Amino acid sequence: MEEVLPHKDDTTVETFVPKKQDFKVVGYIWSRASIIDDLSKVDFEKITHLNIAFINPDPTSATFSDMPALNTVVKTAHQKGVYVMLSCGGGSPQRYYTELLRNKRAALVKNFIDFVDKYNLDGIDVDLEGDDIDANYEAFITELRTPLTERKKLLTSAVAWWTRARVTDKALQAFDFINIMAYDATGRWDLTNPGQHSTYAYAVQHLNYWHLQRSLNKKKLILGLPFYGYGFGTVFNSNASLAQMSWQTVQQNYPDWVNADEIPFPNNGGTFYYNGKNTIKAKTELAVKDGGGVMIWQLLYDSQNDNSLLKLIDKTHKETTN
Repeated sequence: MEEVLPHKDDTTVETFVPKKQDFKVVGYIWSRASIIDDLSKVDFEKITHLNIAFINPDPTSATFSDMPALNTVVKTAHQKGVYVMLSCGGGSPQRYYTELLRNKRAALVKNFIDFVDKYNLDGIDVDLEGDDIDANYEAFITELRTPLTERKKLLTSAVAWWTRARVTDKALQAFDFINIMAYDATGRWDLTNPGQHSTYAYAVQHLNYWHLQRSLNKKKLILGLPFYGYGFGTVFNSNASLAQMSWQTVQQNYPDWVNADEIPFPNNGGTFYYNGKNTIKAKTELAVKDGGGVMIWQLLYDSQNDNSLLKLIDKTHKETTN
């Protein structure tokens, strides 16, 4: 599936030569007005796939708005040998998909494919979660698969632990690979369950399930790594800026804790939980051994200095592989 692909638009022919794919590094960034400026913060040398989150259709008409900035995103990434994927859905409920998949699925699939063609994208990443994975999900996936295969494009999915059983085997087999969301086991939405949201053991559990119980080849398992964390306790309840922090903020404000996975706040204020450098390194080694790469939510949460987790991932997988 992943090979040298000629991409065509109305005026030019661009030859896209993907970089070597022995170990995938899939990074998400937001689809937002500043996306072109955001590209300056993305180290394309250290990723293989860039997922744009999230691009969704109009809830009523199933059509997509124009996104001319994608032309720059795709050109920039392709020059570095990096795939660019449309990621649809998102972690919050997208309940309008129920109606679209039931009554407008053929038009919706066509509109997705037309959007991929228009912006020379390399495929679609489906991040439907919870009740959005319904009785029509399998048909949606398999109907996307056919035109994407004809175009030699990719179809992937972001999969969550709590809805793993909703993804049928037929749908699962249609994906080139899956991005395993081995994080958010708890969070600010459940203050009764404080603790680490993305342990090493949780990563092992996910990889084992999709390989041993769902029979996916290890190379199709892309292990999700969080570049953020959550705080639980009184200090976080009164300070939203502390309640969820990016790695960029953690390493900048708490440099003595970059190798840990939690920061205790004084006077019983609570604890902030995240993945520090030691855990990210260990999980990357795990992904080399039992998976096909890592996925990052999300790239813009990283630091741009020597504490960069993306730099650590790159160094670790190259050392482990070699």
